[in-house]
Amino acid sequence: MRLEESGSHTVWDCKYHIVWVTKYRYPVLVGDVGLRARELLREIPRSHEMSIPAGAINRDHVHMLFSIPPHLSVSRAVQYLKGKSSHKLLSEYQSLRKRYWGQHLWSRGYWAATSGNVTDEIWKKYIEDQKPEEPDDNFKVV
Repeated sequence: MRLEESGSHTVWDCKYHIVWVTKYRYPVLVGDVGLRARELLREIPRSHEMSIPAGAINRDHVHMLFSIPPHLSVSRAVQYLKGKSSHKLLSEYQSLRKRYWGQHLWSRGYWAATSGNVTDEIWKKYIEDQKPEEPDDNFKVV
């Protein structure tokens, strides 16, 4: 993994650990829905110059360590990730549309921390050690 990214006039290293949950903490990120969520959460950041060094999707929440360019705020980055993934998942899965009839897959907020106070290796280990209470097919985003 590179230590920093570069733009035309900047060199930067802005990494954040972000966690968000499904609305009402329903355990819907399993099976095909979980796999599709993983694909989407890998695709969406590419179009905004973001990268994902580590991540894990559990039944009812998502952990991600991702790198955001300095011109993009954390809230805007999370808005892209949650908004686009929610829209696509709800449009592709009837079971989700039935459960989330209000068009909101994700809960409103999120938790964020910079990785500056802790090394990236510690964040990665923490994310890898996140285990659901029941086996969850060892589902990880890498």
